[in-house]
Amino acid sequence: MKIQKEFVLREIAGDYVIIPTGKTALTFNGLITVNEVGSELWKMLQSDVTFEDLTKGILEIYDVDEETAKEDIREFLDTLEKGGVLEKEEV
Repeated sequence: MKIQKEFVLREIAGDYVIIPTGKTALTFNGLITVNEVGSELWKMLQSDVTFEDLTKGILEIYDVDEETAKEDIREFLDTLEKGGVLEKEEV
């Protein structure tokens, strides 16, 4: 999975915001804000990664237990998927 190329992450006044670009900006309704952990996940999602890759990356950066990390990552990915921001690999 990875981020659709039509979306970018910007830091605005200390907040991280996912912004659509190009034609996507005309059809995307809403705004997605993310926290610092979300911005780290965003960076990892710039290349094709697995859920396990994301979990490992977050566990290396933050002092959090694996179960909590997985729950938070799943919630983040669900938000991106609902917004059409995430490109999932076909199985």
